[in-house]
Amino acid sequence: MSTDNKFLINAEYGKDNIEKATLSFIIANSASEAGEAVVFVTADATHLCAMGGADDLVYKGMPPVKHVMESFIENGGRIWVCPLCAQLKGLTNEDLIDGAEIAGAPKSIAFLASGGKVLA
Repeated sequence: MSTDNKFLINAEYGKDNIEKATLSFIIANSASEAGEAVVFVTADATHLCAMGGADDLVYKGMPPVKHVMESFIENGGRIWVCPLCAQLKGLTNEDLIDGAEIAGAPKSIAFLASGGKVLA
């Protein structure tokens, strides 16, 4: 893995659009194989990061969301959950899966300022 490449992937979909939720983490997996990768999670995607939140979410023809997320984390990827989104959903760091933490826009902005690129 090249440490020169840094990628930030925004994820906003969860149960509301399982196809897009899966695609966000498929893109993140590819990014994590090419360099340092972080997924910034907002909106409905916040539920995916709660323990058990991605269980049983599968879009026809795609791998289960949980497996794609686990693969991303195993590749060294990190997940940053929007603090406001976590608060609105009643989640704390203790409620989140391994590899996920509550981290806001300042941390994402610093990551981008240090050379990170946004992947949509």
